Amino acid sequence: MLAGPDLKEDLQKLKGCRTGEAKLTKGFNLAARFIIHTVGPKYKSRYRTAAESSLYSCYRNVLQLAKEQSMSSVGFCVINSAKRGYPLEDATHIALRTVRRFLEIHGETIEKVVFAVSELEEATYQKLLPLYFPRSLKEECRSLPYLPADIGNAEGEPVVPERQIRISEKPGAPEDNQEEEAEGLGVDLSFIGSHAFARMEGDIDKQRRLILQGQLSEAAVQKQHQRNYNRWLCQARSEDLSDIASLKALYQTGVDNCGRTVMVVVGRNIPVTLIDMDKALLYFIHVMDHIAVKEYVLVYFHTLTSEYNHLDSDFLKKLYDVVDVKYKRNLKAVYFVHPTFRSKVSTWFFTTFSVSGLKDKIHHVDSLHQLFSAISPEQIDFPPFVLEYDARENGPYYTSYPPSPDL
Repeated sequence: MLAGPDLKEDLQKLKGCRTGEAKLTKGFNLAARFIIHTVGPKYKSRYRTAAESSLYSCYRNVLQLAKEQSMSSVGFCVINSAKRGYPLEDATHIALRTVRRFLEIHGETIEKVVFAVSELEEATYQKLLPLYFPRSLKEECRSLPYLPADIGNAEGEPVVPERQIRISEKPGAPEDNQEEEAEGLGVDLSFIGSHAFARMEGDIDKQRRLILQGQLSEAAVQKQHQRNYNRWLCQARSEDLSDIASLKALYQTGVDNCGRTVMVVVGRNIPVTLIDMDKALLYFIHVMDHIAVKEYVLVYFHTLTSEYNHLDSDFLKKLYDVVDVKYKRNLKAVYFVHPTFRSKVSTWFFTTFSVSGLKDKIHHVDSLHQLFSAISPEQIDFPPFVLEYDARENGPYYTSYPPSPDL
């Protein structure tokens, strides 16, 4: 074996490996730190569902071990083999969707996945990879019609009525390795986020609980968070976000009285029910990444928003969890202009129970006159309807001293 004689000794200590199970040894003489061993199922058409479940378990358990060992990359050979009779295309669907689902939930822990395939499997992998890992919006649209009807549950596990059929798992030794010249098919993880298969991802709260349950150090958690944010940023820079930009819902204006950059958010210009909110999050990251490196303030115009413009707490929580720590550190104030009673209550609940460290930065501003005590009117580009509304409700404002009554 290329790993050296010490691997054989370690394999004997494992006391076998059940079908679908995964066990870990050191890499010894190989370039890899670890080798993860698993045993794929034998395929019989009458026990198809059981075989699918076992093959899913192989990939899922390998990835779980990689996560537990804080591996940043993992390479897969083709676990199903012709010797065991598993149909290649069916097995490839399971492999790709299981990896995709795992990355949606735990993707912040793994930077790269490589599928090492022989010439026999290469064409099938090349054909099916775009279904689960599209590299562009065009490729996604082209691939969507070819996604199978059965794509498993949120973890990628097969879920069909035949799951009542079970086969008992028996200890067995891994089959003899066939030394094949393999080609590495790398998966670009930066595209995971807003595209079709990713829209079925688990929520961010669940991901955070899983991180905490793994008892990772604070430094490791921060490193994972930074990787996750960098993927969002990479996607934001590569994707066409012109449709979101055209809404004019987020833009940079002047500076406040302390010289800090002022960013404006116009609630009325956000048609929440009509746009892709994941793309909205990408646009926010794209615009704000270079702004947030220094101190800044946000002015949010809640003026004349309807229920179709209200950003729900789940989206705001996701945004707050995804963005880099610099956003939170350098955000010095949020001016909530023209709030309603309902929005004040919602803000209080959100800043009390969903996020920490934000409540003291939020200032409810009922009129533009109050806003001008912190930001000069010449430093803000106002949407016309905001000025009209405020003049109607609170009286006109003056950019300089009001005219003398004697004139």
